[in-house]
Amino acid sequence: MTSRMLWLLIAVCLALPMRTDAAETVVVGSKRFTESYILGEIVRQTLVAAGTPAEHKQGLGNTGILEQALASGAVDIYPEYTGTIVRELLKRDGNPSLDELNTWLAPRGLKAAVPLGFNNTYALAILESKAQALGITRISDLLSPKAAALHFGLSHEFLERADGWPALKAAYKLPFAQPTGIDHGLAYDAVKDERVDLIDVYSTDAKVGRFHLRVLQDDLNFFPRYEAVLLMRMAVDPAPLKKLEGRIDAQTMIGLNAQVELDGMSFAEVAKRFVAGAVPGATASGADAASGSRAAAPHSTSTRQTFLQRLFSPDFGRLALQHVMLVFGSLLMAIAIGVPLGIAAWRWPRTSGLLLGSVAVLQTVPSLALLAFLIALVGGIGLLPAVIALFLYALLPIVRNTHAGLHAVPAGQAQAALSLGLTLRQTLRHIQLPLALPTLLAGIKTAAVINVGTATMAAFIGAGGFGERIVAGLAVNDNSAMLAGALPAAALALIVQWIFDAGEKVVLRRPVSKR
Repeated sequence: MTSRMLWLLIAVCLALPMRTDAAETVVVGSKRFTESYILGEIVRQTLVAAGTPAEHKQGLGNTGILEQALASGAVDIYPEYTGTIVRELLKRDGNPSLDELNTWLAPRGLKAAVPLGFNNTYALAILESKAQALGITRISDLLSPKAAALHFGLSHEFLERADGWPALKAAYKLPFAQPTGIDHGLAYDAVKDERVDLIDVYSTDAKVGRFHLRVLQDDLNFFPRYEAVLLMRMAVDPAPLKKLEGRIDAQTMIGLNAQVELDGMSFAEVAKRFVAGAVPGATASGADAASGSRAAAPHSTSTRQTFLQRLFSPDFGRLALQHVMLVFGSLLMAIAIGVPLGIAAWRWPRTSGLLLGSVAVLQTVPSLALLAFLIALVGGIGLLPAVIALFLYALLPIVRNTHAGLHAVPAGQAQAALSLGLTLRQTLRHIQLPLALPTLLAGIKTAAVINVGTATMAAFIGAGGFGERIVAGLAVNDNSAMLAGALPAAALALIVQWIFDAGEKVVLRRPVSKR
């Protein structure tokens, strides 16, 4: 590894934005579903309007990731629900008052404030036509023999939550096997197309009425209250956000969700209209969703963006730069570590099994699990844990190809060099590595191209990149938004491959003695 590359690596690491406690900007987080995006953007815009600098880290995965982000100080505040705080974060039961809840949160350095005014509880929903045919109105009715063949499709977080499927199944003594896991944003289309029969929903979802679903009555009162509040670090001053207290009731929230999911407005646009005082349920689609009407709503009067406008929207340059930093920052680290590891595995064959096996095992770790672990390890979200995760995933092709390339060099080449007086190090540098270079470069190219696609996962922890569009599109099941992120990422992968192909031709034309 040359000193120039090491200096580049150091420069990349120093360029990674690290947030300190002295930072004045309030970082607002949000989860990966429509309502959380909207509320997070409303909080950000309200803070900015009050003169407090704020930024919004969108779609940060599940509750566990945001819990780590709050604990590390990477996020200062995000919209949450009292039932989730009690059961998921505090591992308690009951429906405490806000004062009691804050007593429980205080040892964690957290507080809940600014109750927004609505209860967004979990519920189970089924197509109205199917519910009528089976005579199902309550969750207890799922015990009927007629319901035995129903196919459940539940969100991944609901399948794991303390107040989710395992506890619900036990409370109602439901006989069903483990349901299929499905993204919340895709669940409505799945139940509409009858690929699944029953899904979990939020009571303020805009699509319940539009998709003609029946929300099953929770006749055992299993689900707790999920009052929307703002969960924040103790140091955050909630005063600029007091104007939001009690301002968003359930019908208003349904209308806000509808403007995004049914009318095609952006999260920022919906939040801007709300902060400015516009009535959120004013559009026809919003009113239809709020009332649960079965009538098809006319299109909103808001202007929808064309696909090209979405593709080349003002955030394109920022997302492209973030994606490139993720890919090449992690690639430089992988080259700096992977090439020496490949050399070590070749030089000392007894260690090759351990070294090659270790980097192979890293590939088997699920990306979200690795990201969550790294958030806890480095004490923050954003670019640093994402780059480390991509670096770990990039090691395998580089280490393996370095080892394979050196292993393929004829032993006679090294013996001839040694007989001419070259040292082992000189032989490696001037003979063996240049001869292994085509295989080594192929490994680096493979790692780079793979990382372009894998880097889209970094959006789950606020590291940006084109994955930000894909994650937002998944949240609202918007194919155009997902394509606006997927196509640039695919184009970047082709560009990276072309650059490496061109560079490989230039390097391999040079005679070995000049390398």
